[in-house]
Amino acid sequence: MLGAALALERAGRVPESILAYDRILALWPDLPDCWYNLGVLQRKAGRYADALASYQQALDRGVNRPEEAHLNRGVIFADDLRQHTAAERELELALGLNPVYAPALINLANLHEDLGRREAAAQTYERILTLDPHNLPALARYANLKRYSTAEDPLIARLRRAIDAPHTSAADRAGLGFALGRALDDCGAYAAAFAAYAAAKQASRESAAPGTASYVRPLVERFFDQMIGAFPVARGALAPRAAPPAPTPPPVPIFVCGMFRSGSTLIEQLLAQHSRVTAGGELDLLPRIAQEALAPLPEQIASMPPLRLQALAAHYLDTLAQLFPGAELVTDKRPDNFLNIGLIKTLFPNAKIVHTTRDPLDNCLSIFFLHLDQRISYALDLMDIGHHYLQYRRLMSHWKRLYGEDILDVGYDSFVREPKATAERLLGFLGLDWQARCLEPPAAASPIRTASVWQVREPLYQSSSGRAKHYAHELRELRAYLEASL
Repeated sequence: MLGAALALERAGRVPESILAYDRILALWPDLPDCWYNLGVLQRKAGRYADALASYQQALDRGVNRPEEAHLNRGVIFADDLRQHTAAERELELALGLNPVYAPALINLANLHEDLGRREAAAQTYERILTLDPHNLPALARYANLKRYSTAEDPLIARLRRAIDAPHTSAADRAGLGFALGRALDDCGAYAAAFAAYAAAKQASRESAAPGTASYVRPLVERFFDQMIGAFPVARGALAPRAAPPAPTPPPVPIFVCGMFRSGSTLIEQLLAQHSRVTAGGELDLLPRIAQEALAPLPEQIASMPPLRLQALAAHYLDTLAQLFPGAELVTDKRPDNFLNIGLIKTLFPNAKIVHTTRDPLDNCLSIFFLHLDQRISYALDLMDIGHHYLQYRRLMSHWKRLYGEDILDVGYDSFVREPKATAERLLGFLGLDWQARCLEPPAAASPIRTASVWQVREPLYQSSSGRAKHYAHELRELRAYLEASL
């Protein structure tokens, strides 16, 4: 029975593997490793409460290396349930059992970053590097916390030595290279910064799993064509759910999307300062629905029965209510949900969509400087970023023809120039009253999980607007390409 469960797990058949472990544990409940494996699978299935309970069973029954079970519970609390106090407690329990357990230390440092504790994060990375000076991911994260005024900074030299070391893996060269690029950009060494970022992109491509770093432009164009063709007209409203009203109405989602690095985090934090709005962050709810219930998208959407779409909408809202109990309005800030606007308006015809925009060159450059998952393959090449940007603009033009009244463009550059006027327009679009607190930086303890975690905690600044001027030479080909099509 255990062999069958493991085979199903290796084959990626998660629901069946969960059932297999359930059958084993119903007969032999005193098997801590089986409880641990079940917790791993339940998290993959999005069953977070069940996963927490299974890991606890593994702990109660004496699992080997219990610090790993506490770590996994901490990750669920932090990443999936947004319960940061509980996450920190689990990580401290792991470190109480094993004070040199590097994965728990890394996650604790990341948690400090999410909560805006710069000094605590730095101290934790220093602790890791004291235990293991060759922990290169920790060195890269530590370097990203620092501010730089000169290219002669000793930490920059340390990054260079680590990148050039003969046994540094491609994945580590990528992480270190992005940190080096940021440091050199910070102190105005722009040509050297661009070269560091380009080398980091190349290392990231080299470290990618087979088949994940390939960006084929004709296939991408065909996908965008299919997405546009699947929604030729705005779909009608779904019939109301025939179910008794919930004791507490579920939160109403506010969708914030756009290209990566277009200011979506900044706009979400503005909204989250409002007394009626809760920040949801980058939720995977819609992509999960698209990948698991509507694959292949977009072809499947046309034939999906209304009752099934209604059930998917109810599942989304029910999950939102579990994640954010008692919230009235919740932001779903997933930048690439611009792909799913047709799905959003099908499931939620009254949904409001905040579309963040930015100067095209600045936007493409910032994506090039961002260490994204290699599965976002367009981000590995500057000209592919430009191509994807044009496809995004083409799709957004289509969505605006269908749903223009419910889509508001919020420009990053106009916001940093005229924050009050932009904020008033945004709040008015969402039917929210004006609150001056929306222009204040987020509270120090407010969790933020994004590449912009430190920028959005600072007062508004305009230095990132027009950033491309520092890289005019490196961006000549991209500028010409975009100008020919925009």
